[in-house]
Amino acid sequence: MRHSLANTVTFREAWAWAMYDFANSGYTTVVITAIFNAYFVAVVAGNQPWATFAWTAALAVSYAAIMFTAPLIGAYADAYAAKKKLLALSTIGCVVFTALLMFSGPGSLWLTIALIVLSNFFYGSGENLVAAFLPELAQSKSLGKVSGWGWSFGYVGGLVSLGACLAYVTWAQQHGQRAEDFVPMTMLITAALFAVSSLPTFLFLKERALPQPHLQGQNMVQESFARLGQTIRHASNFRDLRRFLICTVFYQAGIQAVITLAAIYAQQAMHFTTQQTIMLIFVVNITAAVGAFLFGHLQDRIGHIPAIALTLVGWIVMVGLAWGAQDPGMFWVAANLAGICMGASQSAGRALVGLLSPATRRAEFFGLWGMAVKLASILGPLTYGLVNWLSQGDHRLAILLTGSYFLAGLAILAGVNLRRGRRAALRVF
Repeated sequence: MRHSLANTVTFREAWAWAMYDFANSGYTTVVITAIFNAYFVAVVAGNQPWATFAWTAALAVSYAAIMFTAPLIGAYADAYAAKKKLLALSTIGCVVFTALLMFSGPGSLWLTIALIVLSNFFYGSGENLVAAFLPELAQSKSLGKVSGWGWSFGYVGGLVSLGACLAYVTWAQQHGQRAEDFVPMTMLITAALFAVSSLPTFLFLKERALPQPHLQGQNMVQESFARLGQTIRHASNFRDLRRFLICTVFYQAGIQAVITLAAIYAQQAMHFTTQQTIMLIFVVNITAAVGAFLFGHLQDRIGHIPAIALTLVGWIVMVGLAWGAQDPGMFWVAANLAGICMGASQSAGRALVGLLSPATRRAEFFGLWGMAVKLASILGPLTYGLVNWLSQGDHRLAILLTGSYFLAGLAILAGVNLRRGRRAALRVF
């Protein structure tokens, strides 16, 4: 591993960076993917016809907030060398509001929506900031590999959180508790594991960037807007990054729909129990970790664009399998193929953005990447939720239409020129 890291980076520091992926994955795994989303639909929203749409709409609000703030937060982090400080603030916010979800239950719809919006906003903001450290830690030829290590380690963290919650849910069900009794406690478990697991990041990860010359007569907010405006004015120099971000919006829309609605699809379309759904997500996290790790190595060997294209083909096959599945066996195959593609495509995208970003604008450009991902996080789940609502609960039609996002992403990806984009990133403006 040492030869893949930058000269001044130690193994301990790279591990500490990966530990943040380990820590925050519990939030997406337990809250967004496996447990709380289905609980929201069935218990908090009382299985109303609009329940799935309400869940996706709540997430859309938080993603919209991230979209508008991510580039500005990134510009501020670059100007003031404040990535680590802002990462700490986002972590505290996500941990606190996740813990407060333990008060969710029947009759708490608006409180729950507010807590989901806030917790997910802080989660997404932190995700962008920790990604901006990647180009400082890895050599350019090993960005895919190091990103893959971190992302695969993240899925292990998701497994730890999900495993702890599964153990508690099993115990609670054996003692006759209902979902409204045991699901809120899983939120407290998830928040605690996030807080503890992120500590190595703040102890050992270094802020290598230096504060940049500030604009005279402007406060930090004005300066952040000014830096972002400068980037927009030079956007024509980064046409390959721009094209890849558009590609990201499309294929991530499909991924985010799957992540957000996997448990709901399993329970509503395939009639899985809560325990079966948790076990499914548990196994899928293992395949996702394997996918991120192996594709990270493959990406550096065959190239970033072919590796991402390969994962998008896998996603298209997965959608077809899930749509046609009539029994649990076929759905398990589709779900595990989704796991492999999920870990690979998300890790590969992060590495490619690192390669196409100027050294002095990394946090800002990863903020733009975060903006693209969050726009996708609005489009994908909302499309699924709206189709499901308009079709009177047809989850199979909703998942089939989700596949169109992967087709569009694959077509747009074909126009990205990696060498030209890398040359543009090496120019200072």
